[in-house]
Amino acid sequence: MIVYTSLDEEFSKPIFAEFTRETGIEVRGQFDVESTKSVGLTQRIMKERARPPCDLFWNNEAVNTLRLDREGLLADYDSPMGRQFPPQYRSPTGTWHGFAARARVLIVNTKLVSEAERPDSIFDLVDPQWKDRCGIAKPLAGTTATHAACLFAAWGDERAEAFFAALKGNCRVLGGNKQVARAVAGGELAFGLTDTDDAIVELEAGMPVAIVFPDQRPAVGGDVALGTLKIPNTLAIIRGAERRTEAELLLDYLLSPAVEERLAGGPSAQIPLNPAVTTRSRAAPQDPLVWMEVDFNTAAAKWDHAARFLRDEFATAE
Repeated sequence: MIVYTSLDEEFSKPIFAEFTRETGIEVRGQFDVESTKSVGLTQRIMKERARPPCDLFWNNEAVNTLRLDREGLLADYDSPMGRQFPPQYRSPTGTWHGFAARARVLIVNTKLVSEAERPDSIFDLVDPQWKDRCGIAKPLAGTTATHAACLFAAWGDERAEAFFAALKGNCRVLGGNKQVARAVAGGELAFGLTDTDDAIVELEAGMPVAIVFPDQRPAVGGDVALGTLKIPNTLAIIRGAERRTEAELLLDYLLSPAVEERLAGGPSAQIPLNPAVTTRSRAAPQDPLVWMEVDFNTAAAKWDHAARFLRDEFATAE
């Protein structure tokens, strides 16, 4: 069977191999590249809609999966494993299933920034005191683009556009989240916005970094904290898939508690969403967190407008 996946090959390929050992079903993975994460494969599925070679889409975020759902390209599947997950992380009609999340965090160089000065909000990315000392990935693909769409959905166009215009003028823009984490770890930047899987790699390699879950306190003049954005991986069977039965078996396998435990305990330290999983991510603190409230369907509806604005705004960014 053919699976398109935007989760890093180093994390997903061993799980495919274990599934093959257990079932005898060969999985051929088509992996995305860092610069077009999730968006490239989404566009490919749209172009192939007449005769889809892909059976299952394993996306490392949610918004582009919901874009495919809005196009009618995903098949319904009432997964028995999927019923265990909270309703906000799955489609009511079974067209997509969320699991194994990552958080959008700040990674801070502890040699360059004292604990007392440590940034604790995404709004620090537009603070002039950090000009050219902080960084983000170009928000045109992957979880950075998803984060942007979620902010457009939460704030509305005017506020979100003003934020990203200010962010471009204040931050260094790099090719991907991994590059941001490495730039902070290497001392090129004081801090940056990235994902927990990229941040934990640098922390556990012994680099002088700390992980900050942003926006746990209300902003100045605000009455509630924005919260940290949590982005699930998503699974979806492609409508018209030739190997539908095999796709259902793999989807159920990937939603199993054993796989979430493996992803939580593995190098990517993903955050389990199934209440039955007791393993916690090493990247997450012990204390309870304020999570950003987000409607991924609204974010998917905002995608086209946000993408056009960000493409124009960041087209010339390095």
